[in-house]
Amino acid sequence: MLTRQGWLCLWAGLAMIAVARLLGIGELYVFGAVALGLVVVALLYVRLVRLDLRVHRVVHPSRVHVGQASRVEVRIRNLRRTDTPVLRLRDPVSGTTGAELLVPPLDQGAATSATYRLPTDRRGIVAVGPLRVVVGDPFGLAQAGVEAAPRVELTVLPRVEPVRPVPYTSGNDPLAGVLHPTALGRSGDDFYALRPYVVGDDLRRIHWPSTARHDELLVRQQEQPWQGRTTVLLDVRRAAHDADSFEAAVSAAASIVAANGAQRDLVRLVTTDGADSGFGSGGTHVQALLEHLAVVDTSGSASLRTMLDLLRRDGQGALVVVVGRTAQDDLRAAARLRQRFGLVTVVQVTDDAGAPGAPAASATLVRVTPSSPFAPAWDRAMRAASSRRARAGVGT
Repeated sequence: MLTRQGWLCLWAGLAMIAVARLLGIGELYVFGAVALGLVVVALLYVRLVRLDLRVHRVVHPSRVHVGQASRVEVRIRNLRRTDTPVLRLRDPVSGTTGAELLVPPLDQGAATSATYRLPTDRRGIVAVGPLRVVVGDPFGLAQAGVEAAPRVELTVLPRVEPVRPVPYTSGNDPLAGVLHPTALGRSGDDFYALRPYVVGDDLRRIHWPSTARHDELLVRQQEQPWQGRTTVLLDVRRAAHDADSFEAAVSAAASIVAANGAQRDLVRLVTTDGADSGFGSGGTHVQALLEHLAVVDTSGSASLRTMLDLLRRDGQGALVVVVGRTAQDDLRAAARLRQRFGLVTVVQVTDDAGAPGAPAASATLVRVTPSSPFAPAWDRAMRAASSRRARAGVGT
């Protein structure tokens, strides 16, 4: 295909021939013919060039958090029996003008590599490619390209800050429990907890000293069957956020998910547009939640009150509600879920440092403002919550 210069040369040649015919100027016929001849030669050149290349492109790493480095490495090997012409590599990159690299002529069997960095300043999916190898004529009038590598994607995950996990709870959660095992004597008979005897338990597991002390049959729990549960509700209502507050809210939700996922808690992510991951644990589950947060966006049809009503019916473990600009009635509704959850924390991301907080004392409020970043405010609240639960005799 012709380049911009090629089209200009073509139209200039046709114009000179037209003017030469109109005015009878023979020299213009020559100039016009030369211009058209150059265009024809350029087209034939790029048409006849045969490329035999082995191209390998890799994005490393393919998943990064906001601000971390990711680069594309392209390696090219010449499989022709002759040298290659100057090659131009064009790799479209979403959100940018793309990458364009020049590769000098390669000898037979020679290889070279080139790298460039990808933008990671915003979370989301960065589409890369397809990569095209373009060859042009020496005059820059025509070019032809072939697809050398398919489209790939870079996932830019939200920024994750190192924060304290949500403490274990003992609220309306049959699976909530203790964190640290308890050792018994010197016999090596270690167990994680004592629990009341139920019909069918092995009588040999009854812990008689504790039974005598509490006047109740207690059995030793040899394994740790309980696991902390944390539900993170992210408010994605379009009216509740501007661009900056929404990014801060997503980063806060991602940080909480990563912190509790790191200690093998069961973590659930819910958004006010109806998305619900369900409880899960382990690195794969946490990675899936972070990938969802990488692409989550605000919604005009999301409803905070609807999701709070749904959570009221299946409250388990701890609940963290991450909101933006929110009416006091909605904050009170979130605080009232303390009746169903062992711990309720409201993270409010706002640019108004003087706005009133949640009125209910049963819920912990974490205010995130330009002057009060998320991580230190969250850690202070979680230390205080852990201390309160320790004084109340709750395992943390």
